[in-house]
Parts: sequence; structure tokens; C-alpha cells
Amino acid sequence: MAGIETTGSKRLVLVSGRAHPELAEQIAAELGTELMPTDARTFANGELYARYDESVRGTDAFVIQSHATPINEWLMEQLIMVDALKRASAKRITVVSPFYPYARQDKKGRGREPISARLVADLYKAAGADRIMSIDLHAAQIQGFFDGPVDHLFAMPVLLEHFRQLLDPQTLTVVSPDMGRVRVADIWSDKLGAPLAIIHKRRDPLVPNEVSVHEIVGTVEGRVCLIVDDLIDTGRTIVKAAEALKANGAIGVVVAATHAVLSTPAVDILQDESIDRVVVTDTLPVPESKRWDRLTVLPIAPLLARAIREVFEDGSVTSMFDGAA
Repeated sequence: MAGIETTGSKRLVLVSGRAHPELAEQIAAELGTELMPTDARTFANGELYARYDESVRGTDAFVIQSHATPINEWLMEQLIMVDALKRASAKRITVVSPFYPYARQDKKGRGREPISARLVADLYKAAGADRIMSIDLHAAQIQGFFDGPVDHLFAMPVLLEHFRQLLDPQTLTVVSPDMGRVRVADIWSDKLGAPLAIIHKRRDPLVPNEVSVHEIVGTVEGRVCLIVDDLIDTGRTIVKAAEALKANGAIGVVVAATHAVLSTPAVDILQDESIDRVVVTDTLPVPESKRWDRLTVLPIAPLLARAIREVFEDGSVTSMFDGAA
């Protein structure tokens, strides 16, 4: 019979940039596979290059990159890796960016500002990405910036499992560090069966990474307070919040955040006596030089591996979170 027969089987390929290879290797191990051998290099003038050592034609490819410092270099590397896959005839390309780059520039706060999070989505699309996968986007509206499927994952199940063993809901209060995180904190309070408090703060738009705490809405006196946020950058916001909670009678302050950006001097700032423990995930690399005795780093690879498997097998990513977030 004339024609070409095909088995119809799909082939999953995992490729990784150089920002956080440990995470990619852990994801591959969870999936029972290996990373695609890749020749990635930086030339003397700073230009980046990537080539795959095996055929990727017709594959379902996932490009894993964590956007740590230097963020622009790792973003460009990921774009180049996507372009190489597209030109090598990969069938579907999914960008896996656990920490979405430029997510905090998601709207215009003042005139003549960029919306850089939208620009990044356009760059992914132009490079050849069909799909984006990310964890705890700074603003949910970023999903609408990309003209294609966006798998918005939540680290909450990973963090919740840890805190259920660590904290007593009878003495616990969940705290939103600002008005923008109230919805997420409210879900946390429901899951842990603990009351909610909100910190009202103000920023000076002309001074980055500086915040002033104004008032606390809710009861924190005699309570252990769990501050939940999507990221910790310099740590100044978190420390101001912790100091305000302790000043209002909190007997303990624990911080939970998905993304440990930890820009200098965050490690020194976060060791402030107002904070009893900080718990983060390893969406971004946390080297030994940025760790201290009161920091706990939880593995995020199992969550990402499960999501990648659902996408590859045309399953449901939403079902991973029970529609809770």
C-alpha cells in the first residue's frame, strides 16, 4: 500500500540553559529521562551560542531556564535555545521559566514606562515558543500577554506540606505583606485554617526597593505570623513587615516565598532578629554563599516534572491544584 506509515508516538525532550542546571537535572530524574546534550557557550565578546548534539525533529521540547543574575544573559540564552529548536523542526516548544523574567514590570505605574513583562512574552513568541510554563507569576495578568497556552503553576502545595508539619494552626495568623497578595494569602488561611492579617504599606515610586509600613489590619498579638509572598529580592520589605508584626505583639514571624531572588544585601538583611525562619523553593539557584541557618530551601522539581508530564501526555495541569488557586 502506498504512503508513509507512522507509529504516532511522541518524543519528549528536555533541554536546559546554564543558569540552574541542578534544577533541570532533578526534573529529568523525576521524569526518568536525561537532558538533551547541548553545546552552549559564550564567545569572547559576550555573544551566546547553543546547538543540540542530537536530532530534535518532531519532538515535544521543553526549554528549562531559571532567570537568576545576570538575568538578561540567561533570558537571551533561552531565546537562542528556542530559536535553535524551531530551526531544527521541533514539533512543539514549551518555555519553562520557573521565575518569569521582568514579571514586576507588568503595567504602567507612571507615564513613559515600559511594560517589560509583555515584551518578554513577545520575545518568547518571536523566538518560536508555543507555550509558557511558570510558577507563581507576580501578576496573573501576565498570562494574557502571551498569545498561546500559559501553564501558571503554584508552589503553594509544596510550601503548605512543609508548614502543616511545622506550625500549629491554633496560634497561627497568615499575613499578606501588601494589598496585592491578599487573594493568595486568603487561600493560605483557608488551607491552614488560620485567620488572615494584612499589612498596609506604601512605596515611593521614585525609590526602588524601599517601603514604609503603615498599619496592620487583623489580630497578630500573641500569634505566630506566616508572611506569604511570591518573591524575596533585597529583603527590606519583608524585614519592615516582620518588625511591624513584632512591634504589634507577634510572638514569631515565619516567611514563605516561592522565588529566592536574594539580591545583595538580602542575606544580611534577612538574618534580622525579627524573622525567625525563611522558607523558599529552588526555582532560582540558592548557592551556599546565600544560605544561613534559619533558611529552608524546598525542592520544586517534583512539581515541575509533574506539570511537564501532564502537558506532554495532554493531561490536565489545573487538576494538580484542585482549582484552589
